[in-house]
Amino acid sequence: MVSALTLGELISRRRKELGLSQKELAVQIRREEDDKSISPQYLNDIEHDRRTPSSDNIIRQLAKVLDVEPDYLFYLAGTIPAEYRKLPRSQDEVVGVLSAFRKSAGR
Repeated sequence: MVSALTLGELISRRRKELGLSQKELAVQIRREEDDKSISPQYLNDIEHDRRTPSSDNIIRQLAKVLDVEPDYLFYLAGTIPAEYRKLPRSQDEVVGVLSAFRKSAGR
């Protein structure tokens, strides 16, 4: 069985595999509200699972820079991308999708 990584562990591992420091990665991730880079301390908090990315935008940028599927980062972050949250879905549809996921995951 594959050991599950946390979001922070995956980000840290990929960053190190790519030879990037926290500062180098942080500079590449821009906040949507003011287009400023995230701080290395904020990234450190994410890598140590003390915080989760504050927006879908940050998750997508991390995925792009780290060459990781964005949907996997959303999964590890415990969130659903906004474009899916905004779709008009009934309770039965949402439950059906999650049930299908559980079945495919062998649960």
